[in-house]
Amino acid sequence: MANGPYLRVRVLGAAAGGGFPQWNCACACCTLARAGDPRASPRTQDAIAASADGERWVLLNASPDVLRQIAASAFLWPRAPRHSPVVALALCNGDVDHVAGLLSLRERQPLTLAATGSVLSGLFERNVLLRTLQRFPGQLTRVPLSLGHATTIAGLSITAHGVAGRPPIHLRGVVAPRPEDNVALEIAAHGRRVLYAPAVASLDGLPSLDAPDVLLFDGTFWSSDELVAQGLAEARAEDMGHLPVQSSLGALAAARARRKVYVHVNNTNPILVAGSRERLAVEAAGCAVAFDGMELDA
Repeated sequence: MANGPYLRVRVLGAAAGGGFPQWNCACACCTLARAGDPRASPRTQDAIAASADGERWVLLNASPDVLRQIAASAFLWPRAPRHSPVVALALCNGDVDHVAGLLSLRERQPLTLAATGSVLSGLFERNVLLRTLQRFPGQLTRVPLSLGHATTIAGLSITAHGVAGRPPIHLRGVVAPRPEDNVALEIAAHGRRVLYAPAVASLDGLPSLDAPDVLLFDGTFWSSDELVAQGLAEARAEDMGHLPVQSSLGALAAARARRKVYVHVNNTNPILVAGSRERLAVEAAGCAVAFDGMELDA
C-alpha cells in the first residue's frame, strides 16, 4: 500500500443469499464446506465495508449476517461504551439478503441509510418492522440516491448506477418495476474508485468497467442452467436477475481495473472450490473469487 490516504475496502461477506454452505442444501459445494474441506471455505452473505479514513465505515448492503461480520472485523468494533465505527449503510437493492441486517442494527445508534427512492419506499412504506429503527429523533437518517449523481457520506463519494436486474421477490406484482430498483454502487475517495455490482442481469447499461481501480462483480452463478442442471430449481440465472460468470468473464478479463473480484457467489457455484476447473478459468482471466475478510484497498 502506497503512503498517504487511500480508499479502504473490506469484503464482509462473499456469498449470495443463504450463505455458504446454505442451511438447507447438500449440493457438491456445500457438502465439501460442511466436511471442512480447505478448498471450500465457508462464507457469510454478501456485504462490503468502505472507508475514506479508516475510522468511519459505510456498509454496502445490510447482510442478515451483519452481526457475525462485525464480530469478525476488529476495525468495526465499538471504541466506547456506546459507539460504532459503522456510521452509514448504502443499499444496492431491496432484496432480503441485502436489507434484513438492518433489523440487527436497531439498538440506539444513529445511522445514515442511503438508497434509491424506490428502494427506500419499498422498505419504509410497506414494512412496519423497520419502524424499530426510528425510536428516537435522528436514529435513522435517510439519504435518497439519484441515479448518476454523487452523494458524499463520511468522506466517500457514492454514486448509484441503474443496472439490469429484478425487483425484490416480495415486491413483484405489488409495485411496478423501476430503473432504481437495482443499482451498482460507485465509491470514490482520494482519487480512487471502486465499483460494486453484486446483482447484474446484463452488461447493458453498466458504467465503464475500465474506470474503477477495484471491480466487484456479480458472481452468483457459473452457468445459466446451474440450478436447473442440479435439479434445485426451474429458473435460469438470467430469470433470477444474474448474469452467469461464463457470460461476464470475457468482459472482466478485458477490463483494465487493477483488481477484479467476483462477489455474491451462490452456494452451488463451483468457483467457490479452489482448484476446480471453473475457479482456474476465473483466475486465468485475471480475476479472483471473494472471501470473507478479503482486503481490497484502492
